[in-house]
Amino acid sequence: MLPVKGIPVRRRTVIHWNEQQVPFIEAEEDEDLAAALGLVHAHLRLGQMEMLRRLSQGRVAEMIGPVGIELDRTMRTLAPGRAVPEMLAGLPAETRQWLEAFLRGLNHYLEQAPVLPPEFEILGLAREAWGLADVLALGRLVSIDVNWLVWFRLLKYRSDGDWPALWRRICAHDAPSRGAGEGGADTDDLILSALQSSATRAGSNAFVVGAGRSASGAPLVGADPHLPLILPSPWLICGLSSPSLNAVGLMVPGLPCVALGRNRWIAWGGTNLHAASSDLVSVPETGVSELRERKETIAVRWRRPATVAIRESPWGPVVSDLPWLGGGGETLSLRWMGHRPSDEITAMLRVNRARNWTEFRTALEGFALPGQRMLYADAEGHIGDLLAVHLPRREVQAPADVRVPPGPAAAWARPATSKDFPQRLDPPEGLIASANERPGRTVCPIGYHFSPPDRKRRLEELLSGGEALSVDDIAHIQRDVRCSASLAQRDRLLAWWKDAAPGDGGGRPLMTALATWTGDYTADSRGALAFELVLYHLARRLLPRRRRESYAASWGARTLIWQDILAAQPELRARALRRALRDAARRLPRDAAWGKRHRLRLAHPLGLLPLVGRLYRFVDLPTAGSSETVHKAAHPLTDRIHAASYGSGARHISDLSDPDRNFFVLAGGQDGWLGSTTFQDQVAPWQRGEYIEMPLRIETVRSVFPHRTELAA
Repeated sequence: MLPVKGIPVRRRTVIHWNEQQVPFIEAEEDEDLAAALGLVHAHLRLGQMEMLRRLSQGRVAEMIGPVGIELDRTMRTLAPGRAVPEMLAGLPAETRQWLEAFLRGLNHYLEQAPVLPPEFEILGLAREAWGLADVLALGRLVSIDVNWLVWFRLLKYRSDGDWPALWRRICAHDAPSRGAGEGGADTDDLILSALQSSATRAGSNAFVVGAGRSASGAPLVGADPHLPLILPSPWLICGLSSPSLNAVGLMVPGLPCVALGRNRWIAWGGTNLHAASSDLVSVPETGVSELRERKETIAVRWRRPATVAIRESPWGPVVSDLPWLGGGGETLSLRWMGHRPSDEITAMLRVNRARNWTEFRTALEGFALPGQRMLYADAEGHIGDLLAVHLPRREVQAPADVRVPPGPAAAWARPATSKDFPQRLDPPEGLIASANERPGRTVCPIGYHFSPPDRKRRLEELLSGGEALSVDDIAHIQRDVRCSASLAQRDRLLAWWKDAAPGDGGGRPLMTALATWTGDYTADSRGALAFELVLYHLARRLLPRRRRESYAASWGARTLIWQDILAAQPELRARALRRALRDAARRLPRDAAWGKRHRLRLAHPLGLLPLVGRLYRFVDLPTAGSSETVHKAAHPLTDRIHAASYGSGARHISDLSDPDRNFFVLAGGQDGWLGSTTFQDQVAPWQRGEYIEMPLRIETVRSVFPHRTELAA
């Protein structure tokens, strides 16, 4: 199915494939490598890439009809590609040449492939050549500010009497990622779900272990980015070899650089900083007269085009005009660092080629968004980390509200960059772990909403034991499902249960399961399910529905709910607990286990379509993990069967002692083609903790990758 005739390469180029359809490209020239990479991305993920391209440009209604109009209006308002013309003008020559070669390969496939992915027929897509602007707009789409997912949901609660206190708590409690609350399925959920699906590395774990703690005598790197669990995977695995580039790692389909991975000299991972690269600006009355309006025409499948009006303020697009957002009568605009030019592709290409700490940190000075804590290790034994982000120089204290006044332009005119934030090389403890935690004090605020420190502490606990760590140890750590916070809460529940004296004993089997629970969210754990059932029903008894819903709008529903449970009057809590035990016991049959309620469900985006959607839902399996475990599998607070729709969807391990000791796996498969044998073949290995080995030495690749595609001009 690969159209190799007339391929746009100048010299012999070979694509080596393993049994999982993972490619390793061997090229004699850099531009030929880029062209082959474009061919590979299109061959594996063209349907996915085309859907993302249209999402980034607000063209979803072209594919799915009138139901996509509001999403298109939202994307055209947010305008992720606004800065693309300036970005194009500022591209370094070497990056432009690389991207143009990548596009030659991509467009060759698009033009010459005898069969196109099923999405083309299902969604009515045409063969439409890609340009530089398309790639850069896609890069901006996957760089959106994850804080929008909190802010846009919270706006409707600003009219509540306790809003100021709620906002202060949300900013202060370091809440877990979205997925921990009770969810809905209305228009705003669908739109925000699309935004969440676009946000690369919205969560993540990453860690580096120094040579002194490693069984091989060289640093170890582990990373597992957290994104929605969908098919095709948001990542693909690839290996590259040319005169200036030899790397393996995880790539975003459509973006020609290794996001997480390893070259001959260094390895790197990253976690989302949850950096506030945006302000939700309250437009003053004096600024309303400065608003400009433009008309946008949205093509709609099966219907006439729709015309929408989009207003712009001096601070950015007016988002309060979006009907689903509920701005409360205020005029609110979105000021975003992504509307300014920056060059993350050049930054990452330079990281891919870096040979030492100096080159690594210099490369990332141009990386603006999405803000990342980047972790580093090299074959010489060094480890380090830095903050790769561009942020306005705001005042240190958190804002008093989700929306802010315009503020001084100077804060945005000269943003802080990685050079202004703390950097570490070879810390004395010999390890670095990151899990979206709140950074220490910096020259300006990084953000306001972070994950609790539990995952980071658990990683540090597992990494700092007495014995030297091996690759197998790292693989085990990446699948750890113990939650100390839940265990501490379990202990409180048991103490309250004794005081509450249920009397009838109806809750004793459930409480026995709780009492013997180790805090591990394994799929076969009865105690994990018992704990979640009691917590859910206790929350329902103690907290009004709107309060729970407002908490669910943030990333910290579980933390906020537990704080309210602790603060409840003892008599009221005891009465609620007795009833919660009764309700939970009814939902815990004898054969109940966490994995029977907590499911891994993998579906193609077409699975959201009415009537035919069930044809595109492929996996429904019991799964381990929770919203706050190292192996993240985020879930709502519920007593029903539910999907872990967000979490650890890919894993990476590198041992710097040997260029060939690099390991990757996806919660899905490498191929994006519906019906392919490699569409979901990595699900079982991912669940078992197995990995695909990705060597860097080309002689090793030639010997262990059994399939070859020869490309010639």
